[in-house]
Amino acid sequence: VQLQASGGGLVQAGDSLRLSCAASGDTFTNYGMGWFRQAPGKEREFVAALRWSGGTTNYAESVKGRFIISRDNTKNTMYLQMNSLKPEDTAVYYCAGRKAPYASSWSSEYTYWGQGTLVTVSS
Repeated sequence: VQLQASGGGLVQAGDSLRLSCAASGDTFTNYGMGWFRQAPGKEREFVAALRWSGGTTNYAESVKGRFIISRDNTKNTMYLQMNSLKPEDTAVYYCAGRKAPYASSWSSEYTYWGQGTLVTVSS
């Protein structure tokens, strides 16, 4: 499967932004999906994940209550709605897919990665 992330940009603290991850090349519902991010000088970290049906979600503690992960299997697209953004959310955001039903917070369990989209939150 090929993944294409989009929707990043420059916003102010407290604003909202929605990222999208479009999938192609395979049956989207075969994949558990996740979002990860990498801030400058830091390691890639888990943000959120959901199973192939979209029914079960995981979130990093740092984004819980502010971010919402979802997917539309009719559009082969996953989303990350980011609300109440903070400067510490600034990072390149990557979408990832694994050919398994369950969500995972471990980047090593994902085989397919999008190219990343930059989110910059100014204070």
